Amino acid sequence: GSVDGSIQEVNVSPCPTQPCLLHKGTSYSINVTFASKIESQGSKARVYGEMLKVDIPFPIPEPDGCKSGIQCPIQKGHSYSYLNKLPVKNEYPSIKLVVKWELVDDQDQMLFCWKIPVQITS
Repeated sequence: GSVDGSIQEVNVSPCPTQPCLLHKGTSYSINVTFASKIESQGSKARVYGEMLKVDIPFPIPEPDGCKSGIQCPIQKGHSYSYLNKLPVKNEYPSIKLVVKWELVDDQDQMLFCWKIPVQITS
């Protein structure tokens, strides 16, 4: 689904095996290296938990990509390292689901989109 960029590497830490075991009350580091195919003044992250074919918004503390390691404005042909945190709240249910992480440009087009299977646990 990445229209305006191409992913070079995705790193979720700590996550030695898939599905990632996400422990409640813990934060996980997200690092995505991608190349932009467009110019954009800004970028914004949208994170979802996919359950029963429904996307449930997953709030993250900092949705602004320009405050998450990306030097803005984004230049065409440049590579960027996007860094963020995925906090797992204690009130989340203990379930298996797929996390979908999107980063969109200022035209609401996809710079990158990736999915990872996770299991939320106590």
